[in-house]
Amino acid sequence: MKISIADYASVVFFTGAGLSAESGVPTYRGAGGIWSQYRYEDYACQRAFDRDPQRVIDFHQLRRASVLGCTPHAGHFALAALQAKYPQVQVVTQNIDGMLQRARVRVDAELHGSMWRQRCEQHGVRDDLAAGAYARHKCEHCGAWLRPDITWFEDPVDEVVFARAGELIAGCDLFVAVGTSAVVYPAAAFVPLARRAGAQLIEINPETTEASAMFDRCVALPASAALTTLFL
Repeated sequence: MKISIADYASVVFFTGAGLSAESGVPTYRGAGGIWSQYRYEDYACQRAFDRDPQRVIDFHQLRRASVLGCTPHAGHFALAALQAKYPQVQVVTQNIDGMLQRARVRVDAELHGSMWRQRCEQHGVRDDLAAGAYARHKCEHCGAWLRPDITWFEDPVDEVVFARAGELIAGCDLFVAVGTSAVVYPAAAFVPLARRAGAQLIEINPETTEASAMFDRCVALPASAALTTLFL
């Protein structure tokens, strides 16, 4: 049965790595995931960056180049079309790869940051959209190494961004999880938050997840198929 977005006052699509996986972007956990091949302690925590910033930057440059070799799929563009038609459609994502933005999706909360930004702890965040390699490695103001503006292992989450996501989800009446296990905290708290808010909960995932029982409807399809056919 198709779902009419027009019947809802506020809709949140909550997306995870499974959305980008269809485009060829590697996932993080499980067989073939990035962290089954690399130790996060060497490449994705502040300790690793402090120890060897160039090594960490090189790793993330390879990831950026890999993502640029992928293209958004029909599901990404379907989300953009829904937003263009319905202003009440909002997107909260755990993804850092920028695939949604490349499809012209408006992302209302990036929970884990973006690999297309860099950060100086003293002088803040700046966009970095250079293809593949980072445009610069050090802050032009103070000379400090610039780190990717993403939430690494052992980092605290961005409380402002998570608060924004929580507000959107607490106020929605339709919550759609796309390509996420929805069990890794603190993001895992968003599914029960949507349920407490009285929203209808839909899960789009080819596989059953540990969170599936919390949803009103589970759609066992890839995101590209579900997002292009399920919503009106």
